[in-house]
Amino acid sequence: MTLLTVRAAAEQLGVAYSTLKRWMRDGRVRTSRTEGGHHRVSHAEIERLLAKQGSERPTPGTRDPDDESLAGLSARNRLHGFVDEVRIDGLLAQVRLKVGGQSLTAVITADAVRALNLRRGDDALAIIKSTEVMIARTTLARPRTTAVSRPPKTRRTASPRRRRR
Repeated sequence: MTLLTVRAAAEQLGVAYSTLKRWMRDGRVRTSRTEGGHHRVSHAEIERLLAKQGSERPTPGTRDPDDESLAGLSARNRLHGFVDEVRIDGLLAQVRLKVGGQSLTAVITADAVRALNLRRGDDALAIIKSTEVMIARTTLARPRTTAVSRPPKTRRTASPRRRRR
């Protein structure tokens, strides 16, 4: 029987490390301990939890609980993830979420972070309502086959300053 570390098990389950630790404290996850006292999770337990997660997902036509608590919002682009980092500096805060294998960074007010009590490892929901779309090229993008001519850069020359008398 192969055993996984708590961090590796959390990654396979797609939940935050702190979430899995909380489940362990609550008795929702069966673990075994090493001689050093560290928790380990078996593959069978991972499969049990994945099956349980699959049965808890809403079927088409049913409402997600997040939809009911956020019913007043018009934004429909909602990404479930967990807080990877919170930085507060003055009036603003930078919050980085891990959504799947991707990072999403939001700049919000420091008051909002305090009101939401956001901490690293917490489950969170990114709600995207945007009036702008930005496009970028990945490093894997192929270069163009046709050359595009660009106008030469012109240098600004400083105009002579007048002396005040």
